[in-house]
Amino acid sequence: MDRYLLREVAETWLAVTGVLLVILLSNQLARVLSQAAANDFPRTVVLSLIGLTSAGYLTVIVPIGFFLAILLALGRMYHESEMAAIQSCGVGPAGLYRPIAYLGLFITALLVWLSFWAIPAASARAQQIRTEALQDAQFGLLEPGRFRTFGGGNVVFYAERVDDNGILHNVNVFVDRTQDPESQGELEVWVATRAEQRGAGQADQMFVLYDGEHYKGVPGKGEWQITHFAEGGYPIRLGEIGGRAGKAGMKSTNELLQSSDPRDRAELQWRISTPVMALILMLIAVPLARLRPRQGRFGRIGIAILVYFIYSQLLAAGRAWIEGGVPEWIGMGWVHMAALALGLWLLSREAPFGKKARPVAVPA
Repeated sequence: MDRYLLREVAETWLAVTGVLLVILLSNQLARVLSQAAANDFPRTVVLSLIGLTSAGYLTVIVPIGFFLAILLALGRMYHESEMAAIQSCGVGPAGLYRPIAYLGLFITALLVWLSFWAIPAASARAQQIRTEALQDAQFGLLEPGRFRTFGGGNVVFYAERVDDNGILHNVNVFVDRTQDPESQGELEVWVATRAEQRGAGQADQMFVLYDGEHYKGVPGKGEWQITHFAEGGYPIRLGEIGGRAGKAGMKSTNELLQSSDPRDRAELQWRISTPVMALILMLIAVPLARLRPRQGRFGRIGIAILVYFIYSQLLAAGRAWIEGGVPEWIGMGWVHMAALALGLWLLSREAPFGKKARPVAVPA
């Protein structure tokens, strides 16, 4: 019976977790692809980002997947009267928890590894790959026949072609200052027969234009300043693309332990809460899965989702409180205690824990 219960819950957990992962991956895929299209990321970068960023979802879907798996597996057994037969053999709540606890301990160990080591390292690596890709996209050489934006989209460069010496031909530069109150909404247009990009790959670059014209004025007005030049330069200050290396979610657990910053302490408590949450949800799930006669097998799913939603939202609120300076035990400790009390209350309504249920005669 232990092997049967363990197999039912484990198979359901894998199925539910897989479905939830696919749903979250579809959202993450769209986000990464939109960022890749906007910054022209190579395919290898896209695949790496999808894999690394998706790892962060595991600490969310693994506990809820385990919670729903217990409800679905035991709910089916209640609905099909298998649980009545099991209980008629004298199996009480302790007999149900024993095989489920084996899987629960494995999931808890998995969450500890993910929360404390794997996911922070994956998040830091994903940010590093994203930063390097953005640097390659923004600091690299201009490609002919393509528009390249700088300065948050206010500066647009275009070159028709480039020769073997790296000289750009038929170059256009558009500078939009309409949103700058100091420039009085002016627009600049540079047109040059030739240009070269100096300092490619660096934050400070200079575009030197040859034999062209410079137009400057306010759109909608007839007063424009036109300048003919043989050589002109336009500096571009890209600035360093700052990776959020200091973000608490990307720090190692040792760094969080040694830090006194409220955000780091909140992140540490969040990592501790993930495996604790899985164990408490396991405690709640077994009595919550009990169905009344002729009740549908999915009759308790709505209640379970509500319990998980309230639990997770209270933890998120506690994390925000810790970041604001509230003591750690007030921030998240009371949430776990309240959830544990709910599980014990639900369990107290069952047969006495640790005692076998009274065998009943089942008609043939």
